[in-house]
Amino acid sequence: MGRAFEFRKERKFKRWGAMAKAFTRIGKDIAIAVKAGGGDPDSNARLRALMNNAKAANMPKATVEAAIKKATSKDTAGYEEVTYEGYGAHGVAIVVDTATDNTTRTIANLRTIFNKNNGVIGTSGSVEYMFKKKAMFKFNKGNWNIEDLELELIDGGLIEITEEEGLISAYAEFNDFGNLAKALEAKNIEVTESGYDKTPDFYKELGDAEAEEVIKLIEKLEEDDDVQQVFHNMK
Repeated sequence: MGRAFEFRKERKFKRWGAMAKAFTRIGKDIAIAVKAGGGDPDSNARLRALMNNAKAANMPKATVEAAIKKATSKDTAGYEEVTYEGYGAHGVAIVVDTATDNTTRTIANLRTIFNKNNGVIGTSGSVEYMFKKKAMFKFNKGNWNIEDLELELIDGGLIEITEEEGLISAYAEFNDFGNLAKALEAKNIEVTESGYDKTPDFYKELGDAEAEEVIKLIEKLEEDDDVQQVFHNMK
């Protein structure tokens, strides 16, 4: 059928793979949120936010409802949120957040990935201190004036707001996640994505060839089923 067909097929499989990974990640986040705050989105701001994430990712409503129902069952084992730290090639600091039901499996897999890609996994606290965890919300700019919006959201815990290509990103201290979520809801702002970000205190600049080494490691980490997010300080 030709190389063009094979290329299109490969890209389609990659999209399907990315979608499946996103659904798995959101499903785990939902399970963790339900275990922590209950299965009623009206009283669980984190769950409400994740349901918006699921909608933005085109995750079927039935799949979301099934994840919530499963998480509310007393017989369902919960996921443990564990952070691993290490260095990639050329001294790039890397933080890997996971949600796992088997930490022995997770650490073994991550250690293998680091070792095979010129990295090294570190001890707890060796890297994460370089990063600040912030609550993050993204939504379309629409007719909002970003300066006015900044003033109106300060009481909700807003510490930073940016706009790029019509998409606004609003940040708060992670402990203010629920407060900023409620402030956005009060303004009828439809959040397209929410969660958290870990911002490094400083960035490390690499050349193209060096950066490719680190990118390969990051991609391999993101492919692991237990990995939720990967953060780094590569510029």
